Amino acid sequence: MSKTADELNSTKYQQMKSDIVECDDPSFTDMVAQAEYAIEHGVMPERIYQGSSGSYFVKNRNGKTLAVFKPKDEEPYGRLNPKWTKFLHKVCCPCCFGRACLIPNQGYLSEAGASLVDSKLNLDIVPKTRIVKLVAETFHYARIDRQKAKLKKHIKHHYPSAKFNRMSLPLKTGSFQLFVEGYKDADYWLRRFEQESLAPALDKAFQIQFERLVVLDYIIRNTDRGNDNWLIKYEQPTIVQQVTTEAELISIPTTAVCTSTGNERSVHNSSEKQEDRTSEPTDWNVVDSATIRLAAIDNGLAFPFKHPDSWRAYPYHWAWLPQAKVPFSDETKDHVLPKLGDMNYVEEICTDLFHLFQQDRGFDKRLFERQMAVMRGQILNLTQALKDGKSPVQLVQMPAVVVERSHGHRTRWSFTQRFQNKSPFFSWC
Repeated sequence: MSKTADELNSTKYQQMKSDIVECDDPSFTDMVAQAEYAIEHGVMPERIYQGSSGSYFVKNRNGKTLAVFKPKDEEPYGRLNPKWTKFLHKVCCPCCFGRACLIPNQGYLSEAGASLVDSKLNLDIVPKTRIVKLVAETFHYARIDRQKAKLKKHIKHHYPSAKFNRMSLPLKTGSFQLFVEGYKDADYWLRRFEQESLAPALDKAFQIQFERLVVLDYIIRNTDRGNDNWLIKYEQPTIVQQVTTEAELISIPTTAVCTSTGNERSVHNSSEKQEDRTSEPTDWNVVDSATIRLAAIDNGLAFPFKHPDSWRAYPYHWAWLPQAKVPFSDETKDHVLPKLGDMNYVEEICTDLFHLFQQDRGFDKRLFERQMAVMRGQILNLTQALKDGKSPVQLVQMPAVVVERSHGHRTRWSFTQRFQNKSPFFSWC
């Protein structure tokens, strides 16, 4: 019996899911499969024109945005970066291009690495990000790649028996970050909060979320954190007016109904005074509680192999916010100190990052060890600041530390701590 079109599509969709390497997270695997399925059926990724690299909104077959895909070869250092302004910057001002403290063309690894650190510390502020491979006609390809794909299709059309390793355009490796809905740039809400203060409970929730952002950025030494690349989702309290009729009011299981006229107030037992109720409806106001959430996106310029020491310092722009002057809360201390205070757990994070970063063809173990030395130094400063009851602004003022790892006696690791002596020329940018 022949299968219907829907059955064939479902079978193909399930096959796509089984072909995805990242199988440890079924929900994420399903998202990637939906994206591939949509691309195959003509729903192409849409380029995001903001930013300095090629990035794309990836959608499902219904047109709903699923994720943001950032190909490796379309990064600012990538050979296929579609932004001509960055190309001119690279050609005309090579001495001012890029960041000397970062490994070039590894932004997609940094995006996934930030998500990994977020997951290991249960911060829950980075949208889940993994490394995937996608192909779509809307991606930026070299002309020769498009000509090759066109020629293969032409040959296959005339000679069906011809075989090729790949008929379509080349796969692109990049970071695949799940899309978050209902969020706006932090700068938008921060300006609003200056005029409209939050309720105490909501303000505390925002402070805790903010501190988690600080923890993440400081550990990975994010060199590009402004108020325009972290997001806030603030759902304000809404008052919903409901009209209750007499019959609905009678069914309410309360023992008393309160009425007031002028300065007089009387309480009547509901069972005794039902005959006095009118048939007029009663207004009830239902208040939906407010919620606030943070999302740390654009983590592609983190994990430096040395602290900034040339022209720019790349400061954390959240350090100028009033929330940064408040000492770290007990909730944040209790949440991260047990893990960051355990050196074995810190090395477990380093090992997981090693398995992630070594996927890159240009992986250099020596440079990776330098990246981890910077991260260990950041963790050392952070744990000390948390124990001493310091604030985020006091944390960023601590001297830069590097903790290097080397082989000790009996195959055990030994660690050496040193401070950075050289400072960048400009400390404010």
